[in-house]
Amino acid sequence: MTGGAAAPPLRVVGVSKSYEVGDSLARVIRDLTLQLDSGEIVSIVGPSGCGKSTLLNVVSGLLPPTSGEVFWHGRKLAGVPANAGYMLQKDLLLPWRTALGNVVLGLEIKGADRTDAQDRAGAMLDRLGLHGFADAYPGTLSGGMRQRVALARTLVTDPEVLLLDEPFASLDFQSKLLIENDTAALVRGERRSVLLITHDVEEAVSMSDRVLVLSQRPTYVIRTYVIDLPGSRTDMMEARKSHGFQDYVRSIWNDLQAPKR
Repeated sequence: MTGGAAAPPLRVVGVSKSYEVGDSLARVIRDLTLQLDSGEIVSIVGPSGCGKSTLLNVVSGLLPPTSGEVFWHGRKLAGVPANAGYMLQKDLLLPWRTALGNVVLGLEIKGADRTDAQDRAGAMLDRLGLHGFADAYPGTLSGGMRQRVALARTLVTDPEVLLLDEPFASLDFQSKLLIENDTAALVRGERRSVLLITHDVEEAVSMSDRVLVLSQRPTYVIRTYVIDLPGSRTDMMEARKSHGFQDYVRSIWNDLQAPKR
């Protein structure tokens, strides 16, 4: 970066990803470029099966790109990046551990002091509306509560960047709105950066500063929307009712339904 400016947390430059399938080559991502700035929430939407999750696996270091480069804080990605949290649609909670035990797991792996780790985990559960449920086991919790535990587990290690792969897709509408509110409030209040994969266009528009629309396979960015809505951007129902919201939603849906380019 020039002029002494800090490099963005994440930059993807001309990335392509292909797989060998028998004697042929399956192209999933084609020459895709994107950037995630500090404190920004960016959503990625695209047709089903276009390669959104593959892209997230590439930027997180779980899959190598076939070509192109991924940079974290200006440095070429080598392995799984430090200070990034990854959250999936499935909560993947350990059923034999309590809510507190699941949240504290990442801190344990990092070698944190046990008492400090439990204090931090308990505080994060409280912030996400789970006060009094630290000793509850996953099997006794609702789907929304389980996702809150999974989010607390992701946030408690203090990641600067969150990579979210359709984390709210399995929730009912009310639970989804509530956890979206909590997520937006936490990440915006603490200036974290978020790259969110979602198939829910309304979720993308209500939560994000920018929405990237992907093409069918081999996928690339066909349009970028800068979302300019009034309000604090931490109340998802308020965002959905705001002037201009439905215009963004309709335009993005039109992009998604357009013929393959």
